Amino acid sequence: MRVCFQLQVKPDRIAEYKQRHAAVWPEMLHALADNGWHNYSLFLREDGLLIGYVETPSLDAAQEGMARTEVNARWQAEMAEFFEELEGRRPDEGFLVLEEVFHLEDQLATATTDQTAATAAAPDQAFEK
Repeated sequence: MRVCFQLQVKPDRIAEYKQRHAAVWPEMLHALADNGWHNYSLFLREDGLLIGYVETPSLDAAQEGMARTEVNARWQAEMAEFFEELEGRRPDEGFLVLEEVFHLEDQLATATTDQTAATAAAPDQAFEK
């Protein structure tokens, strides 16, 4: 499962937010990896728009696993002050998940399968487009 999400960092806290993420606590890094957060990246626009990307077997399970760790509770408490519009939620609960509308590899796999089927059905006509 590929997940993309959005948060808004307060513009006056961007420099400190970047600094905190330059050296995330090792125990937090291990907790994320142990709880199914793989290929996890954060991207920050200069106005504070934060886009996150993670691959995980289950976002719900990954979030639930992190919620059971003490290090996540400490990290989220410290990071909450950096974000706008959380309305009392922790950052890891308050992000907006974005809908995936395109993935190259998925469409290539379908196109390859379709092309293979077309070639098998009519080998002389498969490439006449």
